[in-house]
Amino acid sequence: MDWKVLQGFLSGVNKYSTAFGRIWLSVVFVFRVLIFVVAAERVWSDEQGHFDCNTRQPGCTNICYNHFFPISHIRLWALQLVFITCPSFMVVLHVAYREERERKYRAKHGENTRLYDNPGQKHGGLWWTYLMSLFIKTGFEITFLYLLHYIYDSFKLPRKVQCDVSPCPNLVDCYVSRPTEKTVFSYFMVGASVLCVVLNICEIFYMIATRVVNRKQHGSIRIASRKVRPEVDCDACKSSHAE
Repeated sequence: MDWKVLQGFLSGVNKYSTAFGRIWLSVVFVFRVLIFVVAAERVWSDEQGHFDCNTRQPGCTNICYNHFFPISHIRLWALQLVFITCPSFMVVLHVAYREERERKYRAKHGENTRLYDNPGQKHGGLWWTYLMSLFIKTGFEITFLYLLHYIYDSFKLPRKVQCDVSPCPNLVDCYVSRPTEKTVFSYFMVGASVLCVVLNICEIFYMIATRVVNRKQHGSIRIASRKVRPEVDCDACKSSHAE
């Protein structure tokens, strides 16, 4: 998989993100994608070839490996990285839609007219799109963490597993290659995923809190403007009466 293409797409999201979103993007690429590409893929490169069972029964080793590892950690993490980054494209597409509307509006009404103050500003529909992308990313993160724990029953890889699945002649012992090193990487990737969940939740609360504060400020400005108008009219009445 060419992760540079994904990085190029997500770099466009960075300029529309909040501070929490920029931190999230840095964590994804530095502590997840980079570790995944540089180290994790090499650690799991020999997972099936060095999965050894104490029997020479044809097919027993392959069946036991498939029984205990129905999907590789590497492939599951690759799917997770793709799923959690795709919702960010919703924001980019929404901004592109706004920019296209802005272009058509100026072409119709003149270059000095504007439909949006800033197409990338998070207000109106774009605010909801951004918030929805955060909820979707958080949902994907939690779902994949649950799947990882459910499939392997733990984030820790065992040194030895016992298998009696056909065509194995009896209960056989199978040994996992480099279980300690793989366990370390598993905990690291899980920790990075949990950190991304925390950042997403913080950004959700930040977005909602900012929205509420802005609403209150606009409401107070409107109330103040309504109070000032009668005073101006009253002064005009007094001056006309004096004349």
